[in-house]
Parts: sequence; C-alpha cells; structure tokens
Amino acid sequence: MGDLQQIRAEVNNAFKLSGFTIRRDASTFVAEQLIALSYQERQKIIDKLTAHLLHQCLSKPVLEKQNLEVAYKECLSLGLEETETVLNVIDAFNLPKLYYDNERKKFLKDLGAKSILFPEPKSKAQMLIDRYTMIWQRTVRNKLFAKEALPSIESENRFQLRKIEVLLSSSSRINEVIVLGLLTQLTEGKFYLEDPTGSVLLDMSQTRYHSGLFTENSFVLAEGHYDDKVLYVMGLVLPPSENRATSLPYFGSLNTFGGKSKTLLKNSQNLLKIEQDNEDGMIVFLSDVWFDNLKVINKLKTLFTGYNEFPPIAIVFMGEFLSCPYGYEHSMQLKAALTNLADVLYPFTKLRESSKFIFVPGRGDPIAANILPRPQIPNSITKEIREKLGDSVIFTTNPCRIQYCTQEIVILRQDLVTKMCRNSIHFPDTGDIPDHLTKTLLSQCTLSPLSLAIQPVYWKHADALSLYPMPDLVVVADHFQPYTRAYQNCQVVNPGSFPRTEYSFKVYIPSSKTVEDSQIPNEDT
Repeated sequence: MGDLQQIRAEVNNAFKLSGFTIRRDASTFVAEQLIALSYQERQKIIDKLTAHLLHQCLSKPVLEKQNLEVAYKECLSLGLEETETVLNVIDAFNLPKLYYDNERKKFLKDLGAKSILFPEPKSKAQMLIDRYTMIWQRTVRNKLFAKEALPSIESENRFQLRKIEVLLSSSSRINEVIVLGLLTQLTEGKFYLEDPTGSVLLDMSQTRYHSGLFTENSFVLAEGHYDDKVLYVMGLVLPPSENRATSLPYFGSLNTFGGKSKTLLKNSQNLLKIEQDNEDGMIVFLSDVWFDNLKVINKLKTLFTGYNEFPPIAIVFMGEFLSCPYGYEHSMQLKAALTNLADVLYPFTKLRESSKFIFVPGRGDPIAANILPRPQIPNSITKEIREKLGDSVIFTTNPCRIQYCTQEIVILRQDLVTKMCRNSIHFPDTGDIPDHLTKTLLSQCTLSPLSLAIQPVYWKHADALSLYPMPDLVVVADHFQPYTRAYQNCQVVNPGSFPRTEYSFKVYIPSSKTVEDSQIPNEDT
C-alpha cells in the first residue's frame, strides 16, 4: 500500500496547487487508476485532470469522487472525444442557460434552470434584465467607456456610462449624458428609456440617428442632456458589438453553443484538423422550398443530380414547405409532399448516404403558434420520410443551431427585414438595409430585437435567439433579396426565396469560411 499512499500524496499536492480540495475517496480513486503507470505518465494524466476540472467552472472547490470519475473518463477517451461531434444539429429547446456573475466578471452555467414553456410572469422581466446585463458588461469594457482607455479627467466625464437612477436622483441639469437602456413606449406615443434602475421620458425632437435599425424593445445608447425629468436625446447609437475573440475570456471553456460537450468545441484541435482537411465540404441553404410545387421539385432533382457525385455535408431546407395554405388539409398535404420528396431523393444513393437533410419550419408550417422558438414539425407528419431516408433526415426547430467541427452556425426562418423596417422609429436615410440589419442583430445580441407584441417569444427560451458570443455564420432566411454581409468576423446571410429568386441559394464552405451564391440554371432558355 506504500505505493498507493505515495501516489495519493502526489494527487493531493497537484490538486491543492490548482486550488482544489480533494476528498479522500476521490484521491484514492485517482491513485488506483494510476498505480500501474510510471511517474512521468502519472504526472501527464494528473495535469490533464486538473486542467479539465478547472475548465468545468465547478460551483465549489471541493472535489467529490463522482467529479473525478467523470473527468477521468472524459480525459482518457482517445482520438475524438466522446463529445466531439463533427456535425450536430441543436434544437432551440436544448440550449445551455448562462448567466453573468458580477463578482467574478464572467459567465457561468445556471444549473438550476428549468425548461418551462409558460413560466411565472417575473420571467418576462428577467429575460430583458439578462439581455441588458449581457449588453452592459460588453459596453462598459469597450474602449470608448473603459476607464484605462481615457487619459484625461474631462474625457472620463464625457464617456461615462450612467444608470437611469443617477439621472432621476438629480434635481439640476446634467450635461453630456450617455445612458444604456431599453427603448420603449410606457404610455401611448411617448418614448422612454428603461433600465433595471428606472425609466426616463425621452425628448427626441432633435435626435440624430446613427446607423442601424432602432425598434421598440431594442437596447440603445442615448446621448444628450438631462433636465427637469426629461432626457433630451441628441444622438441615438446602437451599443458597440464585440467580436468573438474579445468575448471568449468571459466564458472560459464553457459550452455556450449547445450540444452534448461540456466544453466549447471551438477549441478542439481534432475537429479543426477534420474541418481544414475537408476543403470541398459545403453546407447548402435553401429557403421557401415548396415541396407541393412541381417546378420546385424538378429544380430540386437537378440540384440532387448535381450534388450526387460530390455530396455536401448537409442541405438545409427552410420553410414554408407548401406554396399556399390548405386550411384544415394543410398537415395532410405536407405529409404527402414530404413522402413525395423522399421518393425523389431515394435514387440518389451517394447523396442519401453521405449528406444530412435538415428541415427548419417557417411560420405557415404546421402545427405551432407564431411564437419563437418554434418547435419542429410533428412526428406524425414526418413519419414516412424518416422511415424511408433514416438518420439522414433531421427535423428541427426555428431557430436552430448547427455545429460543424469548430464552426457555429445559427439559422432563423423569419421575414425580418420587413418587420424591422416597419417597426423602426426612424428609417435610415442612407446606407444599405442588409448592412443596417446585420449591425443591429449583432449589436442587440439577439435574432429578434422587436417588441413582444410584434414577435412573441417564449420568455424562458429567449436564449435560443442569442447571438452572443458571436457565431461564425448567421442565416436569416427572408423574402428580401439575397445578400451576404460580414461584420466583426461573423457572416450574416440571406439565401432569399428559392422559387422567387429564379431558384438561387447559398453555399457555405467551412474550411475557408466563404459563402458562394448559386443558382439552378433555367432549362427553358
């Protein structure tokens, strides 16, 4: 037993140095696993274990035996770890719930979060507070506001971010105010700025609007002066967005994206190698794919024929899946159309065996309310196509997420341009609408910065719409003309409506992070 005692001492010392206290039965478990190994091999595994546990962001520093059993199993799996998935489609109802810890200045996993569709009313306020906290912590460390970036006292006052309670407690005029808050109408026709500390009436008669789409329920930076309980807004600006590299230190190696892995697969060297080696790998995005339309089906046959020899990683079909509403027969019509699609796809053996077919529903697809996130199409409708095509078919939610190797892709089917422009308090005088939309979504950290009356959201599942930290690709399938925009190392893409754009679609190549425009040639000419 001398050896075991000595190894236990080694284990205890190593964990102490990393700031952990290890229970006796836990250190005995580790020592028993290592007893047959040489000193160097033991040290390697102990280092691996401590590093793995440090990344777990455990709530308390005392290590139980079960912590070590799980960590040991995860550290020893060879090659691709058990949780390192090459392709993973993550539905909106299975995402990790994170919260910002003000004391530690980092995001932690909320282990007590419950997945409820209709929670208590305070969850509505909590949803907005969470979004405010996310944007606040990102804004205060931006170089415009971070104190270390401001050498003189005057400039410190100039760019000091204030809470609304500071304004409300002042009886005199305050010049050069900058406040971060939620733009809202608390009374009809009057705009207010609201944060967790209070709300203030806005005078926007002389406001200069910077780039972006400013909608009710979006967070803005209001710049101006405060006098007699009114904030006179001279300039309205979107909060500065933050690229992924700047955000990551505040998350550690937490899996922020979803999926089975406890740690973030973005850092996986194994997956990075697979991604870079697969130079020709591509993901195809088509929106508004009407499976009941003969011309669309014929164009899809051409697409499948073209890709059969070189199958893509995945083909993502986005709704609506029927060309018009069929009333009470809608579900039956979709079931028949999907079964027909299975028959069309079946002869393309290579494609069927190598590619995934992912279906993201639109607003008119059965059978769900107009509330985001929207559940997948029910199994009763998709049963036949799943039986014919097996595991290659995936029906998912709207929005959904796709993790391919180290890349993170967020997909939403929503006519967002129309909704955002229609509900903006000021339409941009200059610039390009896709540019404004891209900047707005990434600044607001959400796919739906609209009032809940315009676009209802399940309060407890608002995280499914989150764009923070920034993904690699955001696909917003819209009736608007197709576009591709890049902003702070994130690409925002609209494939456009497949039938309405002469059968055009978008292709994403993960190895080079490029988006290509594609179109099925017209055979009539």
